Amino acid sequence: MKEKKIKEMIRKMTLEEKVKLIVGAGMPGAFGNPPAELLGVAGKTHDVERFGIPSLLLADGPAGLRIEPKVEGEKKKYYATAFPVAVMLASTWNKEILEEVGKAMGEEVREYGVDILLAPALNIQRNPLCGRNFEYYSEDPILSGEMAASFVKGIQSQGVGACVKHFAANNQEKNRMTVDAIISERALREIYLKSFEIAIKKGKPWTVMTAYNKLNGKYCSQNSWLLKEVLRNEWGFGGFVMTDWYAGDNPIEQVTAGNDMIMPGKKYQIVENMKDMISNQGGDMDDMDKIEFDEKKILLEAVKNGYLEEKDIDQCVENILRVIVETPSFKGITPSKTPDLDAHAKVAYESAAEGIILLKNEGVLPLDNKKLAIFGTGQIETIKGGLGSGDTHPRYVVSILQGAKEKGIDIDRELAMIYEEYVRKMRSKDKYKIRMEAWWNPIIPSLPQNFIDEETLGKIAERNDVAGIVISRISGEGKDRELVKGDYYLSDDEKDLIEKVSTAFHRRDKKVFVILNIGSPIEMKSWMNGVDGILLAWQAGQETGRVVADVISGKINPSGKLPITFPLDYQDVPSWNFPGEPLENPKKVVYEEDIYVGYRYYDTFGKDVAFEFGFGLSYTNFEYSNLKVTVEDDIVKVSFDVKNVGSRVGKEVTQIYIKAPKGKLDKPYQELKAFEKTKPLAPGEIQNIYVEIDVKDLMSYGPEGWILEKGEYEVRVGASSRDIRLTGSFVI
Repeated sequence: MKEKKIKEMIRKMTLEEKVKLIVGAGMPGAFGNPPAELLGVAGKTHDVERFGIPSLLLADGPAGLRIEPKVEGEKKKYYATAFPVAVMLASTWNKEILEEVGKAMGEEVREYGVDILLAPALNIQRNPLCGRNFEYYSEDPILSGEMAASFVKGIQSQGVGACVKHFAANNQEKNRMTVDAIISERALREIYLKSFEIAIKKGKPWTVMTAYNKLNGKYCSQNSWLLKEVLRNEWGFGGFVMTDWYAGDNPIEQVTAGNDMIMPGKKYQIVENMKDMISNQGGDMDDMDKIEFDEKKILLEAVKNGYLEEKDIDQCVENILRVIVETPSFKGITPSKTPDLDAHAKVAYESAAEGIILLKNEGVLPLDNKKLAIFGTGQIETIKGGLGSGDTHPRYVVSILQGAKEKGIDIDRELAMIYEEYVRKMRSKDKYKIRMEAWWNPIIPSLPQNFIDEETLGKIAERNDVAGIVISRISGEGKDRELVKGDYYLSDDEKDLIEKVSTAFHRRDKKVFVILNIGSPIEMKSWMNGVDGILLAWQAGQETGRVVADVISGKINPSGKLPITFPLDYQDVPSWNFPGEPLENPKKVVYEEDIYVGYRYYDTFGKDVAFEFGFGLSYTNFEYSNLKVTVEDDIVKVSFDVKNVGSRVGKEVTQIYIKAPKGKLDKPYQELKAFEKTKPLAPGEIQNIYVEIDVKDLMSYGPEGWILEKGEYEVRVGASSRDIRLTGSFVI
């Protein structure tokens, strides 16, 4: 009945009304556009008043609803929860907690009057220098897809829509709006599209956002193979597709390719096959780059002049209306503007607690009431998340120092005061003041870290039992990270700080650990052996300090595991030609590593790494046993037991890899096919893990399509990709 009403509505619409609906209403509050009712939302759609079609609000949100706290004329502040960044959420390997995060985020979206949350971001972490890696889940499509599907379910359980993005292969920020990603169909099918396929089939998101970049010669928003053949026909996607903001170069091609909505509306449009229309509008062909066009007018002229068929417009409108009728705005739901931020703060804490990763621990953690000296300005200027679309505006952010104080850790208060005064003094200087680079990204000059003299350092080492050193990094949208000291590599002063603190404390038989407050890998080889422990705190949102404090004190037993590989050094990374060629202004980037992304490369070719995919330590130990593998009705059934053989309650992430037989196609050494996190296990407690793997998910993509190799498959059950505890087999 709903479909019938939608089609009837379309029949009654004028062409102008249809075109109005498929072009966004401009970016609110920017470039001369009026602000939206809620400041900070990324986009609005046009209403069509005659048919009762409301304007929708769309907002960013990989780590929380991105809105401005202030509203003109109101004293009340509209804060939203800052959750952990996506790479940390993936580090939980816990689908249930991802759904809870989605629910909490979805409630804030609904209660603040937003209809669609522009999240999750599902691009594969191909290279550690991508500026938006913190927004992306993993280097593995199975982990990415499963986590995103749960997140989408959580969001949409609240009656609002999720938007899976950026479809597809937006794996860098350098020239992201024009670069051509050259990728084999096999790598696309098995790696870069697979995560989207899982999230779309299992999560059923209302919307999909196309990527800025070209894919094998065609802008993603103008790629009919991607949008019609794969997304619609093969995967059965039933929602609507929107562009990324100002993406592509031809609205006519976008519509015919199956991109339903052009966001945010109005931009420069100069393309060869539109010259006639430009001339008809009085444009000077020799000065095309200065002519501004409105997409609505272009589309109207295209239909009238035979460039575009109205049935293509109708299909876009139908796809959009199918979603609009489900939105709070269409249903007339009045937002309360009072979401339960206290409850959501608990979800943010719990998800961060499950995503924090203990990378190294040689008897230094937990502290067990030892006195702690904290070094590094990151204890005060703790990074909650990345910049750009993934930023948030929460009520508060608990710094690492604040968390330690609040949780009663016996810290060196005198040292803390030295750091507080140092940060205040340095930020008052022009050289180190925080300033805006663009509307979404501030410039935050790094403060020198090695400012404590050796005499003072010796006294600090004498009066404390343990040292903790905070190393922070931040990145954001629009710019990739750099292969320089102070970014991928430690700065000289950071390295000196670690060396001097370690020397002072080790000389007195005292231990040192590092807290990494980062969103993407940094170089580890040069310094990791000089410290006793490494805690990967990621960028854990507003609860960062509390979670770090509870982990180092032992209240939380860390259970996070790496969703990406930490290489020994950048030279070991398989995507060596990132970000493309020519290097300074890449026109194209060839994915020469093909399917060998992340651990698929390191494990297949025997490369040493700093920390492998799936790795993470605990304060307890787990034993695996009783593996059983059977195949029934094309389903591989795997079961095994996990026992806590240590002395503390803890959770374990179990990972099931499959090693395929030699066949027609080269295959990675092994590939993750399933995973499961245990419940909290008490010492001596056993949990049986049972997973099912569909045989079709073992297929590889060859020249003739998907093929399933015959032969003996090895089932490899482990605590990481390189810590395999049990092996079994089955035959196809």
